[in-house]
Amino acid sequence: MKDLAQRFDENPILKPSDLRPSVEGLEVTCLLNPGVFRFQGKVWLLVRVAERPVQIPGRTSFPILSPDGRLEVLEFDSSDPRLDLSDPRVISFDGQDYLTTLSHLRLLSSDDGIHFSEPADSKPFMGSGELETYGIEDCRVTQIGETYNLTYTQVSSNGVGVGLRTTTNWKNFDHVGMIFPPHNKDCAIFEEQIGGKYYALHRPSSPELGGNYIWLAESPDLIHWGQHRCLAHSRDGYWDDARVGAGAAPIRTAQGWLEIYHGATKENRYCLGALLLDLDEPWRVLARSETPIMEPSTQYELEGFFGQVIFTNGHLVDGDRITMYYGAADSVICGAHLSISSILASLDSNLTKKAQGAKA
Repeated sequence: MKDLAQRFDENPILKPSDLRPSVEGLEVTCLLNPGVFRFQGKVWLLVRVAERPVQIPGRTSFPILSPDGRLEVLEFDSSDPRLDLSDPRVISFDGQDYLTTLSHLRLLSSDDGIHFSEPADSKPFMGSGELETYGIEDCRVTQIGETYNLTYTQVSSNGVGVGLRTTTNWKNFDHVGMIFPPHNKDCAIFEEQIGGKYYALHRPSSPELGGNYIWLAESPDLIHWGQHRCLAHSRDGYWDDARVGAGAAPIRTAQGWLEIYHGATKENRYCLGALLLDLDEPWRVLARSETPIMEPSTQYELEGFFGQVIFTNGHLVDGDRITMYYGAADSVICGAHLSISSILASLDSNLTKKAQGAKA
């Protein structure tokens, strides 16, 4: 069955060649998974930009940040038997894991939601401190009142956790710090309180016992989180049998909170599906996609730095229409429109047991 997305004719709307490197001597390798928001009458993307040094034949090099923010480049002989290059995203050397690229975030704006550019006075959002020495990734932007809450992945040798920064004007920022410790990512905060509490989706990982599942947490202040509940497991034999994770903030509908999430197979094929959560008790899953609402099908989704990938953590909602921005093949930024009513119609409300993962 054809998926539900109407892709932009202009896709991909952003490519690595469209942005300058943040530091001389590096090259932009990938653009990935932007956060999305409106501000001052424009559409804004907070794009993850992955960089690395220009590669020299026979050598493998990659950047990291020191805790005080200085860029360091590590370089190895590619033939060294202690070096594992089997995954284009991760390098293992003598038992220590590193990322092949260093990610930061960039702001780009648009008047029409299709053609984006980086303001001349814009500065990159770089990692800082010992918890971000391998970079920062995949920011989700949730606006509550006048405050924009930025939840993003903090990466270092200490592990992968969720950081929070806040702003009201996109010039001054409060670096709150890590709100979910390792191993955790894919954190999307609901855009309104429910019963006087804040809620967020997150994705702790426990591959030895358990798996990569979507969880729900609640908070009185967006900083201290508890009352954790597991919402959705990966499902054997399905398109999301290896891992699942939240996309952007859930969308309020008359039927419930609609969450577009990503799921991956054991072969690392990433698609998008939907969860429907109860409006008043969001830990209750009402329905879940049996088949993807969007899956890799175009050349720019099938081939790239890491192919067969569609990944989103940002969208805009106008009535029934979702304008979704997504990373394709871990390489380029694309856009698509989806209909809320069409997604809801694709869900089978009688699948509550399967929606909860059947605990199998």
